[in-house]
Amino acid sequence: MELRAEAEAAEARDRTAKKDGDDDDDLGDIAEVAEPDAEAEGDAPKKKKAKAKKTTVPKPRKKAVKIVRKRVVWVVFDNANKKMGQAFDYSKKADAEAYAEKLRTEKKATYFVQPVKEEIAASE
Repeated sequence: MELRAEAEAAEARDRTAKKDGDDDDDLGDIAEVAEPDAEAEGDAPKKKKAKAKKTTVPKPRKKAVKIVRKRVVWVVFDNANKKMGQAFDYSKKADAEAYAEKLRTEKKATYFVQPVKEEIAASE
């Protein structure tokens, strides 16, 4: 008789919980029915666990692109695209061409002048 009364009480609690909008598993009620001694002794019914919050993963931030300053210089190359000698400032193109002509006459090979961008050394 006591078990029947406990089962009816559990069903009544389910009906009121569904009316309130709480949709919990019925497994909690089965556990209460399976342990009638706990309720018979006067212990308080088990509290329902709060729903776990979803944790959001922060999006990785993009690293700021470091701006590298460059300058254009004239460089003398040979046929194998190897740099020959030094780099001349952009305003000294005539000097670079004169150096290429000097190499052509001395070594009797082909040399040409081409602009190249190089990084400016940062003075920190």
